[in-house]
Amino acid sequence: METRTLGSRGPQVSAIGFGAMSIGIAEVYTSSVRGDDEAVALIHRALDLGVTMIDTADVYGGSETQVGKALKGRRDGVVLATKFGFVNDRPGEEERIDGSPDYVRRACDASLKRLAVDHIDLYYLHRVDPRVPIEETVGAMGDLVRQGKVRHLGLSEPSPATVRRAHAVHPLAAVQNEYSLWTRDPEEALLPTLRELGIALVAYSPLGRGFLAGRFRSPDDLSPDDWRRNNPRFTGENFRRNLALADRVRELAGQKGCTPAQLALAWLVRRHDDVVPIPGTSSIARLEENVAAVDVRLTAEDLDRIERATPKGAAAGDRYSPEMLELTGR
Repeated sequence: METRTLGSRGPQVSAIGFGAMSIGIAEVYTSSVRGDDEAVALIHRALDLGVTMIDTADVYGGSETQVGKALKGRRDGVVLATKFGFVNDRPGEEERIDGSPDYVRRACDASLKRLAVDHIDLYYLHRVDPRVPIEETVGAMGDLVRQGKVRHLGLSEPSPATVRRAHAVHPLAAVQNEYSLWTRDPEEALLPTLRELGIALVAYSPLGRGFLAGRFRSPDDLSPDDWRRNNPRFTGENFRRNLALADRVRELAGQKGCTPAQLALAWLVRRHDDVVPIPGTSSIARLEENVAAVDVRLTAEDLDRIERATPKGAAAGDRYSPEMLELTGR
């Protein structure tokens, strides 16, 4: 397994990490994991394959507990990342974001307990709270570092301006953002800012929520309660147009002798040495396929061919619903 360093001050991690959302909340994505034992077996297989970065969050259902069980006796060498910020503790009210210093402390203690560890290697604010100055949130997160509960800090889906303000309070090791062949927004302003400041980008949904892997030919391929059925890119005419894009990726992958998923991941790994994709899956076979993307070598000609086939803005539809988009880029 190849490795990357998370920013100029962060830890060394595998070039491809593992996103643990789908093992904890099967009702969001179609999942084959049935219970904690299968989730633990999946994470153990990731570790056996050389994956050293495991990413979860306190709102991913039972994911933190499952990750904690999997790391029992195998904690050394693993860079454990989790996130906080989403709160739903008021009956009858919608989920909200809480970046207050008091909640920072309470959320961290709760995650440590669920994970059954004495420290978190990388602690992210899941979404920026517009009601709380980022300096206050990150200041409280920095206190966790000084207390030894957290090693490194990160933000998820922030604006470049917020990154600068946060980094001035306490150095950030990583920023997590959606990034893939069909979501290339970070290239405009976020990536240049991160590179200027020495911060890594951790790319979630690097396979376009499975679409780029060629898994779907129709919305009916998704289970009835799968969250993606309501995602703009998976509905109506957008689905048909994005299917054509996925087919172009499949054709290019065939020419390289790899799978579409491997090509999409290799594009991230080979194009950037400061980007770490964290594909999620509930299947051991898919996990093994994803990790093998580090063996795919792309030439400058290959990268140019991919660029022409999947240029910026090629995906049809927004990446989130309007309500979810409001939570990004703050």
